[in-house]
Amino acid sequence: MKIRTKAQTAAAGLAVLMALTACGGTANSDSADSSKTANTTDISEGVQPDSAAVALLPQAIKDKGELTVAMDLHYPPTTFLAEDNTTPIGLNPDIARLIAKKLDLKLKFVDTKFDTIVPGLDGGRFDFTATTMSKTEERLKVLDMIDYFKAGNSVAVAAGNPLNLTVETLCGKNIAVTQGSTGQLKRLPALSEQTCTSKGQPAINGVTLPNVQDALTQLHSKRIDGILYDTTALGWAQKQQPGSFVLVGRVDVGSSDLTAIGLKKGSPLTPAFQAALQSVLATPEYKESLENWGLDSGAITDAKLN
Repeated sequence: MKIRTKAQTAAAGLAVLMALTACGGTANSDSADSSKTANTTDISEGVQPDSAAVALLPQAIKDKGELTVAMDLHYPPTTFLAEDNTTPIGLNPDIARLIAKKLDLKLKFVDTKFDTIVPGLDGGRFDFTATTMSKTEERLKVLDMIDYFKAGNSVAVAAGNPLNLTVETLCGKNIAVTQGSTGQLKRLPALSEQTCTSKGQPAINGVTLPNVQDALTQLHSKRIDGILYDTTALGWAQKQQPGSFVLVGRVDVGSSDLTAIGLKKGSPLTPAFQAALQSVLATPEYKESLENWGLDSGAITDAKLN
């Protein structure tokens, strides 16, 4: 288990939960992971604006000179705070900074609960979000969404898998999902229908919780049987505290594995954002960010507008 100061553990997000849910073992340090969570270098330093993308910006935004991005800053390794408890780090902050640099604009982060981001975009409180958000029919009714990464969901269960669970044997079990997530809205209902109710078995009982930290606490205390959550975040948490839980498989039903940035439907910013993001996907910095956060397999090449 890692040893951190209170400020460091607060900033490390899931590492806090892993420390709380650890079942013994000798403490040790991981200088590589610590260096990642302490590094506040802006990955977009030295990246040049894309003139074609800049030309597509509305004049009002050029005059303003700044974009606001909404993120829930509590989901390592894609979106969280550095050990200074101030600087947003992870894949999503990297992507947002690269987009802003390609558009020659400054960037303002707004820490926002995940389930309030879409209403905030629709209401004009933010310019965009990059928060590992999957595309759903409901979201596409109110958002323009542009692909940038391939993620997906997996199921985590207690260490040792004492109930011998698999993705196909969750019928009647209490499985946590986070409020407003694709897991709650799409994947768990689809999985329940496919593996349980269509075969005359009891439905999976979805337990909606505000965040994955609460879910991991409840898993450790045996109040739930498992968690359906982002594969990337669960993989990061498992790396922080080996042996605290196990992954039993990916859930590939109910929604695409592709995640996308989101803007208000019909936003005048959308053409510029698509051009900027397509430019970002071709940069070495995009690949550098993926490698830094252990997400190499999620790289894509097409910033598709949905």
